[in-house]
Amino acid sequence: MSTLDKLNDKSTEKNFNKRVFSVSQHLRAYVNHRLYIAESTGIIPKNMYNSADLIDEAIAKFYEKGYNIDDDPLAIKLKLFKIVDAELDNLFIKEAFHKDTLSTNDILHEELDGLIEKYTVDEDFDFIMNEELNDISYKQNNKHKHVFVYDDNNASIAHAFDIENISSLSKKNTLGKFYTTTPLSLSGIVDLFVFGRLNYNDIAKVKNIESKYVERILARAMESLKSHLD
Repeated sequence: MSTLDKLNDKSTEKNFNKRVFSVSQHLRAYVNHRLYIAESTGIIPKNMYNSADLIDEAIAKFYEKGYNIDDDPLAIKLKLFKIVDAELDNLFIKEAFHKDTLSTNDILHEELDGLIEKYTVDEDFDFIMNEELNDISYKQNNKHKHVFVYDDNNASIAHAFDIENISSLSKKNTLGKFYTTTPLSLSGIVDLFVFGRLNYNDIAKVKNIESKYVERILARAMESLKSHLD
């Protein structure tokens, strides 16, 4: 059967649509977590966006761009992840102004933030106390940057990074500090691995980067998380 015949064959098209629907379910956990992080760090307003709408838009764009009806589930999955990842990036850029808008509650609690240990990530992807940094740009960028309490499901992260004691992730709000201080572009790679269940090569294709760079980021992330559980 030629490609044209396949396109005109209702049964073939139906099977292809089933493959699209099946692999789209892999997007849900990833998109949910990215929205949760963006909400928790003040990049987007709470409850304004939901994963179902973003995934539906990604699927619509997938069909609009044209598709190969012979694509296997993995090829479809990576294309959908690539589309939804770009949509999330655009959304965060568009809504980033919210992070610079303080509510009355934020102002009232500004002084309390001084009681929280502040960490950032250095060029080697390691945690470092802000007090240890002399570069004024670090101090300026951390103004009004609040550390949120991470209360999402820890099991996925613990499993992905071989952390045996799941409850230890709550110690010193390790994950909250990790996601607050880690740039979205880097935490997105972590979430593609943990929640998207993609391997190094697949993440590299979604992000258009080298797989060795993905491996290095994930290794540093694992080291950083584990070093703060001791």
